[in-house]
Amino acid sequence: MTESDQNKGRSRILKWLEEATDARILSIPRLFGLLYGPIEDRLPLGEAWRASMRRRLPASVGWKHAFGGATYFLCMILVLTGVMLSFYYRPSTVEAYPSLQYLESEITFGWLVRHVHFWAASLVVLTALVHLFRVVLTGTYRAPRETTWLMGIMLLITLLAFVTSGYLLPWDQWAYWTTTYGLDELAKYPVVGGLLSRLFSVDEFVSGATLSRFYATHVILLPWVLLLLLSLHFQLIRKHGVALEGDVSGEGEPFFPHHMLRQLVVALITLAVLITLAAFFPRPFGPPADPFTVPGELPALGFPVLILVGAARLPLGIGLYGLPLLLIALAALPLVARTGESAFTRRPVAMGLFALFLLLLMVSLIAGLGPGVPPSVGGN
Repeated sequence: MTESDQNKGRSRILKWLEEATDARILSIPRLFGLLYGPIEDRLPLGEAWRASMRRRLPASVGWKHAFGGATYFLCMILVLTGVMLSFYYRPSTVEAYPSLQYLESEITFGWLVRHVHFWAASLVVLTALVHLFRVVLTGTYRAPRETTWLMGIMLLITLLAFVTSGYLLPWDQWAYWTTTYGLDELAKYPVVGGLLSRLFSVDEFVSGATLSRFYATHVILLPWVLLLLLSLHFQLIRKHGVALEGDVSGEGEPFFPHHMLRQLVVALITLAVLITLAAFFPRPFGPPADPFTVPGELPALGFPVLILVGAARLPLGIGLYGLPLLLIALAALPLVARTGESAFTRRPVAMGLFALFLLLLMVSLIAGLGPGVPPSVGGN
């Protein structure tokens, strides 16, 4: 059989598959943000895909809208590398630490997978914050996109929960005592703080039961929450669009290839930064976890953990209570700013709240850079 005959055979198979497959199957990739426009289920599969990709975006959509795609891309990197790590990781106090050492030293590119996962957890929070800043700057948190904005805030909280639940898993001294410190600080929150701290710590101190609950939360519970929130977020974006007031859908460029190319460029740059950080700034191992020996110093590793630890170190509970309160205030923005100007200079409340939130994040980040032992740990 010649190459030409083989190509004709493949084309016939693809044509048959396209005509025999219901185009409604495309609702699955659309659910997870891989298609922009609606699905014409009366069309053949290929035509329905092309029609959805050709859907025009509003004229205001440009490079500034690509950070949402970068956040989504990093979420998928975290899921992929997390699955790969789970093939070798053993969630027990005896085997957790050596299983990761084995992964790094014996498995080809195991070290790269681990450190890409570590740095992706930091970058995904950073890109999510940049994406939220773009939404506040353009005023697209207002009606009819209130629920879209709320889903975005909940996604940020979920990503922070991912980082904190995964921090204990290496089971070294730094992870152990930072988690101990975090649970102590969590218990200080009124009403729910003590309940959540007991729920995750289980015992009087961080133990194997704590590790099991952190692992189950990290690899079973939170991935489902993330996928649910992402799908809802994308469905709301498809319903209400990303246009500013005055924009009309259909006046701008098609989603494919214009905006998809932007997303691809941003994803490739993000991947390059991610691999560079993983190769040159790997997450080091501390000594194995020892519940009876407080380490001489306790560095917080990773951008989100630096912020969380630094927030707890700030005096008078400024960080401990200030960041959650500001996040709640930002989530409620659409309720107090239902109408108004699109120009950010004419929305002082929204811009002021977000500026204060960013300022407190930066102060917490600086406070978290110190390697000293937290007082509540050092006193144990």
